[in-house]
Amino acid sequence: MLKKQSLAIAIAGLLSLAVAMGIGRFAFTPLLPMMLRDGVVDLAGASWLATANYLGYWLGALACALQPWLWTRWRVAQPLAHTAAVRLGLVATVLLTLGMALPWATTWPLWRFLAGVASALVFVYTSGWCLARLTSLGAPALGGIIYVGPGLGIAVSGLSASALVAGGWSAASGWVVFGVLAAGLTALAWPHLRGTVAASTVPHATDAAAQGAGAALFALAYGLAGFGYIVTATFLPVIARQALPGSVWLDLFWPLFGFGVALGALLTVRLPVCWDRRRLLMACYAMQALGVLLSVWLPSLGGFALGSLLLGLPFTAITLFAMQEARRLRPHGASAFIGLLTAAYGLGQIAGPPLVALLLHRSASPGRGFALSLQTAACALLAGVAIFAWLVRRHPLAQAAARTAATRVT
Repeated sequence: MLKKQSLAIAIAGLLSLAVAMGIGRFAFTPLLPMMLRDGVVDLAGASWLATANYLGYWLGALACALQPWLWTRWRVAQPLAHTAAVRLGLVATVLLTLGMALPWATTWPLWRFLAGVASALVFVYTSGWCLARLTSLGAPALGGIIYVGPGLGIAVSGLSASALVAGGWSAASGWVVFGVLAAGLTALAWPHLRGTVAASTVPHATDAAAQGAGAALFALAYGLAGFGYIVTATFLPVIARQALPGSVWLDLFWPLFGFGVALGALLTVRLPVCWDRRRLLMACYAMQALGVLLSVWLPSLGGFALGSLLLGLPFTAITLFAMQEARRLRPHGASAFIGLLTAAYGLGQIAGPPLVALLLHRSASPGRGFALSLQTAACALLAGVAIFAWLVRRHPLAQAAARTAATRVT
């Protein structure tokens, strides 16, 4: 019975993140070439639409992080139940996705901004609720399953967009299709989004410094991941079209990225629980940096395919490992710290599209502008590797302590 209940919780989390992240946030990427083809937006406008979404994501995550403090200090922002917050965010995602189909271009930045807020709400509270519930039910290893959701959402939206392009559909029709898909997935998750979060059973980190400066540096490194992947994740179909004009494989790079995301999340379930999550994050960042650079070094069919896979495999693994480390560092305030980490990640994402717009404007060609953007993103990921390496050296985990903590927060 407990196993069935645990699996239902994990699948509900998977579906919730598929809606909020795979569709609410990233449906824009495969639909962007269609919007450019329809002439409803240009590359500069697309960059600002993406920025509006990332800004909303950042502010939503920041609100989640500050909400406990606001309630304690000023008695404002009364806490929502985790599942109530998730349901609210899912409904908003469905409506805002459908809203992008309306021919009111002046409202699109607002819809994308609010969709970012909703995505953050769903991500933070789904992560906190699922990981805590699965731990209390004795099935922490199923935590990796919930992060399969974004990958599946990305893959399905990418394949759907390919079919829509082949059928000659408009971008507005694509937004309607994705809105209906989001509604269907929400309906499947809805009955299982109930139950409260149990009190944390994760022990406090024994190193006080790890809860201070170490936590701040950890948040900085996680924010660099947001900046490091976002250029490719936003503009991959456009970059591929410029490098390989006329190729019949162009629309498959984004779904391949999504399948890599889902596969990477599943593989995390098989990793030894005693491994230091910071070391795993170092490996994930390095893999993503290589995936980003392959789009510059090898702008061919094979290069884009391998780059998409290497970018996707560690995508939600990074998120899972970071959330696990957050619960170790802040065992009795995990949701707030997860919100802070998500805000740092969102801040990194906000910086990506304006950088692309600036470099495209100042470069002799779009290809050169995208190349410089991708190289900068890879450098950010490698800087994150350096920060994690310093944290591991400065605040090492004893093997026994690492094994106990990982067992309880996986």
